[in-house]
Amino acid sequence: MEMQNDFDRLLFFEHARKTAEAAYAHDPLDAENLTRWGGALLELSQFQSVSESKKMLQDAMSKLEEALVINPKKHDALWCLGNAHTSNAFLTTDQDQAKIYFDKASQYFQQAVDEDPGNELYLRSLEVSAKAPELHTELHKHGLAQQAMGSGPSTSSSAKTAKKKKGSDLKYDIFGWIILAVGIVAWVGFAKSHVPSPPPR
Repeated sequence: MEMQNDFDRLLFFEHARKTAEAAYAHDPLDAENLTRWGGALLELSQFQSVSESKKMLQDAMSKLEEALVINPKKHDALWCLGNAHTSNAFLTTDQDQAKIYFDKASQYFQQAVDEDPGNELYLRSLEVSAKAPELHTELHKHGLAQQAMGSGPSTSSSAKTAKKKKGSDLKYDIFGWIILAVGIVAWVGFAKSHVPSPPPR
């Protein structure tokens, strides 16, 4: 069942990416579309290998930064950019480099909160981002990050398989709130972009 949900999510966000890419060709100054595109890339990065995920995250950050050039107060783009930096940090093994990404993520989450102070998701993201460096350190200290990201050593023993399963579950726990929230933002964005215009009076 979980594989079907993952496949459905993959199809949904790939469709969202393609739709946003086509819309960009018609209107490259649509900040809402750029945010949807960046959010879709952020989601799709979760299904990639570490190196491909990093490339996709860079592309997502580029789209989100482009949206912020057009509309610097676009809180959902700020929030997505914070999530992209958080994801990038967890994919980085170097503690110093990861800290830079976490610091940037916190700054973007704070800016999103400043623009939309009542948004519980933004507040929660800011709160969790404060704990992220500690979690990163623990993950790498115990070697769980390599397993969670699929780059740990592979053996056929059941103990290693169970550990890898736990690492995989941990990856979903870490990124779960990001994925859910970006999905909601993308869905709301699509709903807003397909609202019929009111009838003339």
